[in-house]
Formats: sequence, C-alpha cells, structure tokens
Amino acid sequence: MTIEPGPLTGVRVLDLSRVLAGPMATQLLGDLGADVLKVERPVSGDDTRHWGPPWLPKAAPDASKESAYFLSANRNKRSLTIDIAKPEGQGLVRALAARSDVLIENFKVGDLARFGLDWPSLRDVLPRLVYCSISGFGQTGPYAKQAGYDFLVQGLGGVMSITGAPDGPPMKVGVAIADIVCGLYAAVAVLAALRQRDDTGCGQHIDLGLLDTQVAWLANQGLNYLISGAAPRRLGNAHPNIAPYQVFPANDGHFILCIGNDGQFRRFVELAGAPDLAADPRFATNPERVLYRDELVPLLEGLTRTKPVAEWLSTLQPAGVPCGPVNDIAQVFADPQVRHRGMLIEMPDARAADGIVRLIGNPIRGSADPVAYRRPPPALGEHTDEVLQEILGLDDAERARLRGIGVI
Repeated sequence: MTIEPGPLTGVRVLDLSRVLAGPMATQLLGDLGADVLKVERPVSGDDTRHWGPPWLPKAAPDASKESAYFLSANRNKRSLTIDIAKPEGQGLVRALAARSDVLIENFKVGDLARFGLDWPSLRDVLPRLVYCSISGFGQTGPYAKQAGYDFLVQGLGGVMSITGAPDGPPMKVGVAIADIVCGLYAAVAVLAALRQRDDTGCGQHIDLGLLDTQVAWLANQGLNYLISGAAPRRLGNAHPNIAPYQVFPANDGHFILCIGNDGQFRRFVELAGAPDLAADPRFATNPERVLYRDELVPLLEGLTRTKPVAEWLSTLQPAGVPCGPVNDIAQVFADPQVRHRGMLIEMPDARAADGIVRLIGNPIRGSADPVAYRRPPPALGEHTDEVLQEILGLDDAERARLRGIGVI
C-alpha cells in the first residue's frame, strides 16, 4: 500500500483507547499522517464493534459485522489484538511503546498500573513518550475512580440543563458531544506536547477528563452564570444573548433565523411586512429584544407562518438576513456545499458489499499537507502479524507461539 505523507508522517501513536473520545483523537492524528496502532482485546475488540445495527453491508456472508459506530472513529489505523492481562502481552505493549511517540489510553484510573503500563511505570524508561490519559473525571479528585460516560457527563456538566424546550425535560445533545470534544482536546494536547518534546527532548503525561472538557465548552453560557450569578435556563432553540435567533415555523415546515444585529432585524421585519416592529422601543435594539423576547417571538411566528420555507429563504438570504433550513441527516449529505467540501468520502473496502465504505470526511483544509484517507477502518486484528513483524521483528514462529497461548 502506498502511504501518502502528511504533517504527522513519522509520528507513531500507540492507541490503547476504545469507544469514542480516544478513538476520535487517534483518528484525527491518523488523518494527519500519524501511524496509529490500535491495540484491541482478542476476540471482542473495541466495544463499539458490537454497537449496532446498522452494520456495513458485507461482501461475504461469513464476514464479521462492522458497525457504523466503529466505522465512524477508526479509519487510518492498524488493528492488532493483544491480551494485556498476560505478561507476554504486557511485554509486547511496552516494546511497542518504546518505538512510539505517543500513547493514548482511556482505561479506568489505576487500571493500567496492574499491568505495568501506566505513566509512572513507563516515564523513566521512556522519557520521550507523550502519554495521554482520557477518563471520565481525570486522574485526581473525589470522582476520579468512577467510570465516566458521555450521557452522565452531559448531565453532570450542565449542558443538559440548557438543552431542550423550556417546559420540557433536560435533553442530551443528539451525538456523544462530551466524548467528541474531549477527543479534540486530546489531539490538540498531544500536538502541543510533541512540539514541546521537539524543544526539550522530554515527553509528558496529559490528564484529560470528560467532565473538565465538558465544563470548558460551556463557553458563553458558563460565563453568563459566572457574571450574573443566575443559572441559565433551557430556551429550546433560542439564544440566551441574541434575539430573534431560533427556529421559526413556516406554513410547510421550519427554518432558522439568526438575527445578529439591529440592521438585520430591520431588514427582516421590512421583508416580512411589519417594518413598525423595528421602531417599537421594545424591539429596536438587541438588549431590548432579549428582554422582551416573550412578546416578540409570537409576533414573528405569526408572520413566518404565512409562507413556505423555500420562499422565506429565497427572500431573506439575498437581502443579507442570515437564515437556513433544518436538514435531516439525509439532507445534510445531499447538500451541495457539504458535497463540495468533501465531507462525504468513499474508501475502497473489500469487506463491503459494493467494495466501498462511506465515511464522514475530515474538515481540516491545509494548503500544504491536506489530510489523507489512507486506510479504511480495520477488521479486528487485521494487522497483528504485519505490525509485530515490521516494528518488533517477531518472526513467524514467535508469532505462532504467542497466538498459541492466546496473547495475540
């Protein structure tokens, strides 16, 4: 296989993570050119391999199932199976770590110490290693030993309290956003640590918790509380600091209206046939519109219900009034802008019924070193022999011995 170079070509990542936060981080590093070695448990592998349906349609009836969930976070990786509960397996992982630049893991706090694969066990013998630990609550604190799950962290971290209809129950985000954002933070932290290692020659331990990163991206809503002392409430699709900035009904569906300044508001109400609203002292400026939101929104809904979505968009967009449709996921991947930007990709995969696996693209656009889609998500243990021979120099006999005793 010809491997296209990328900005991280030459960087090797030993990936001991599973499910989503860690795999998202390592997939991003792989997209940027890193050689990612995904170590999985023999037989069962990453938990998400079994999180279906849906499954990738298979080319052969006896082929193993490939879940959409697993496919979403594991391209550009080589999979090898190692039982780290066995001393020989621990030795293999230590040997791979010695030949890697980065190790990423998301075991429960303290678990890897049992196998001699935690940071304190490796830091002195591998001083250049960048070791990134992802956990629910970080390596320290009263919750450190607890298992962390995206859903629980969304609740504990406050985002569910500001998501959903004002008169409805707390609502989680529709994807595992705490995991995903934590994975992005992990990738950024790893890149910063590699840059520092370039200068100092020393690696470091990165300690990331889902709850920490969830709190970090409360952003303006977190500051709204810290500045005012009042906990933000659920506003449905409305914005806490701008109005009108939400979903509005048309006579055949819904569309989004994002009024970011007073000039846009004036243009909108003029085009909607109610220019007097811009002169109303309750609505003339954004602070007043936020204060009198409950009076304003019903008036605007009465106007927007008079026309179909397409007519509103064709009227407002040319006038510089920010607005857009509410697409379902099928419409997203059919959207011409999404297609143009390469956010739907197709990779050759002999395991797929039509020889192709369709994946979500990477949004990074670099003029010098664009991301490269080199490998489809791997089958469980697909590269065990390849990696152990290429990197550790284990011959056929030694690999057969390890396989015979269940290490690989």
